[in-house]
Amino acid sequence: MSNTTPHTFHIPVMGLAFTIDTPIKVAKYGISSVVSIMEDHLIEQMREVLCKSNGLEYVKINISDNDYRAKRITAYLNLMQDIIDNQIEALRIEDFDNNEDINKYFEMLPDNAYAKIFYNTMLESERDERKINQNKLRKLIVAGKIDVNIMTKLDKTNYDTEGNELPTQFSDALAALRGYANSRIESSIVFSAGLNPRLFSYCENFEDFYPNLNGQINKKIILKVSDYRSALIQGKYLAKKGLWISEFRIESGINCGGHAFISNGIPFGPILEEFKLKRNDLYNELLVTCVNTLKTLGKNSFLINPELKITAQGGIGTSEENSFLIDYYNLDSTGWGSPFLLVPEATNVDSETLNKLKSAKKEDYYLSHSSPLGVPFNNFRNSSSDKQRKMRMDKNRPGSPCYKKFLSMDKEFTDKPICTASREYQNLKIKQLKSQITDLNILEKEIEKITEKECLCEGLGASALLVNNTKLPHNLSAVTICPGPNLKYFSDVFSLKQMVDHIYGRLNILNNLNRPNIFVNELRLYFDYLKKEIEEQYNVISEKKLAYFQTFKANLLIGIDYYEGLIPKIKQSNTEFKNNIIKQLKEIKSSLNLLPLLHTAQS
Repeated sequence: MSNTTPHTFHIPVMGLAFTIDTPIKVAKYGISSVVSIMEDHLIEQMREVLCKSNGLEYVKINISDNDYRAKRITAYLNLMQDIIDNQIEALRIEDFDNNEDINKYFEMLPDNAYAKIFYNTMLESERDERKINQNKLRKLIVAGKIDVNIMTKLDKTNYDTEGNELPTQFSDALAALRGYANSRIESSIVFSAGLNPRLFSYCENFEDFYPNLNGQINKKIILKVSDYRSALIQGKYLAKKGLWISEFRIESGINCGGHAFISNGIPFGPILEEFKLKRNDLYNELLVTCVNTLKTLGKNSFLINPELKITAQGGIGTSEENSFLIDYYNLDSTGWGSPFLLVPEATNVDSETLNKLKSAKKEDYYLSHSSPLGVPFNNFRNSSSDKQRKMRMDKNRPGSPCYKKFLSMDKEFTDKPICTASREYQNLKIKQLKSQITDLNILEKEIEKITEKECLCEGLGASALLVNNTKLPHNLSAVTICPGPNLKYFSDVFSLKQMVDHIYGRLNILNNLNRPNIFVNELRLYFDYLKKEIEEQYNVISEKKLAYFQTFKANLLIGIDYYEGLIPKIKQSNTEFKNNIIKQLKEIKSSLNLLPLLHTAQS
C-alpha cells in the first residue's frame, strides 16, 4: 500500500449529496473519500455554502456562461482543495497537549501504522524529547484525497437554448471529466457502471492523466468493477491509449448501496479469489500495453513501475471481516460506505432521514426498481421521497416534474429522451398499458413497476441542502436515500472516531441483530433477488431469461462450494462462528434447490 495513504479504508461515493463535501470533513484526518461530480447545480449551490462558511467571495457561474457545467465542477474542486490545504496547515501547528484535532488525527490511524506507533512513543517521551517527537509527527500528517466519481452511464447529450444539439464534448459525462481535469487537485477519478468509449477516449485530451517528467500521474484512474473480466476489458481499452489504471475497485454486486449491478450471480468471494490469483498477470499485461503505447505516442513514461491497487467494498460490517479481506485477498484497502450515513461528521443526512435510519427495522432496507436507469436500486422504506411518490399517485398525478434531466434516456414516446420517473413518461406509459392489457391483475402489477420510479436527480441531492439550510430548487425537499442492506446492523448516530474505531476493531458499534458473515449475507441477498425475479415472471418466460436464471443459480451453488472450502482459512473467527456459516450455507443451498421449475414461452 502506498505510504501516502495512512488509512486502510476509504469512504465511497454515496448518492449525489451524501458525500458531496465529505473530503472537507475527513481529509484532514488522512481519510480519502469520493465525491459525485455529476450534479453541477448542486455543486454550484454547495460552492456558495462553502464560500460563505469560510469567509470567501462567491462569484456565481451561471447556466448562461460558456461551458458552465465544467467550470462549476472545476471551481468547486479547487475550493475544496484550498479549504483542505488550510485545514492541514492549521492542524500542523496545533498543540498536542491541548487534546486538539492533531491528536485525533493520530488516534484514528490503524494501530500498526508507523505514524500511530510513533505517536504512542511520543506520549511516553520525556519533556524535551516529547517536543522533538511532536515536530516529527507534524511532518507525517498527510491529507486524504478528494477523489471524484463519474457514473459512466450518465452521459446525456445536451442542447442549447434553441434546442440544437451541442457538440459531444458538452455531454454530461465529458463535461464533468473536463471539469475534473482542469482542476488543481491531484487525486483519482472513479469510473463506475462500465465502459463508456467516448468518455474513456476523452481522457486522452488531458496531460494530467499521463506520466509527467518525473514519471508521476497527477490525476489517476480508478475503475469500479464487478468482476475480473470487466476489469481486463476496460483496463486493456485504456492501456491501449497509454492510460494507466491505478486501482481496480471491486464492488459487491448486491451488497452495496445505490445501484446494484448484479450481473449473473457470481458471489463476492470467488470474484476476489480470481483477482488474487491473476493479479500479477493483469498487472504485467496492462503495463506492457501501456508503456508501449506511451512510447509510440512519444509521451513521458514511468521512471519506476507504477502501482496498481486492488480494493474492495460492499457489505463489510466488522473489523474481522475487514482484516480477512485485506489479508487473505491481498487487498490494498477496503471501502466502507453506508455505515457512514450515520456519521454526521462525515456525510450529509438530514435530521428527519437520520432519525429514521437510526430506528429502522431490517425490512426497511430493500432492493427496488426505483431507478430510472432500469438497474436494481437499494432503497429505504418510509423515506420522504417514497411518501411524496405515493401522495402523487393518490392525487392521480404519478411521476415527478423533470427539471434537471440527468436521467432522461428514454425515447419510446418522444424524439428527445425523457426520464421514466417523469410525469410525462408515466402518463404516456400508463395509457399505453391500459390499451394493451386486459387482465386487471397483470395491469396493476405493470403500473406499479412504472410508478415505482423515483426522481433521483432531486431526491439524492436534497439532503445536503437541507443539512446546510439552503434553498431547495423548486421547493422539492423530499429525500431519496439508498443505503446498502448492511446498514440494518447499525442503529445509532455515531461520531467519526467511533466509526473509525469500529473499522479497526477498537470498538464494536453493531446493534443486537444476529449478523451473519459478509459472504453469507450476500448469498442470501442473491437468493432473495433470484426468487423474486422468478416469481415476477407470471410462470411463463423466454428461453433467454430461463437460461439466465439457470446460470445465476449455478453460479450461486459454485459460490457456496467455494465458501465451504474457504471457512477453515478464516483465522479471525471461532469454531462456533464457523459452524454457523456452514449451517447457513447448507440452508441457502437447500433453498436454491427448492426453487420452482420454470417454463418457457415455447413449452
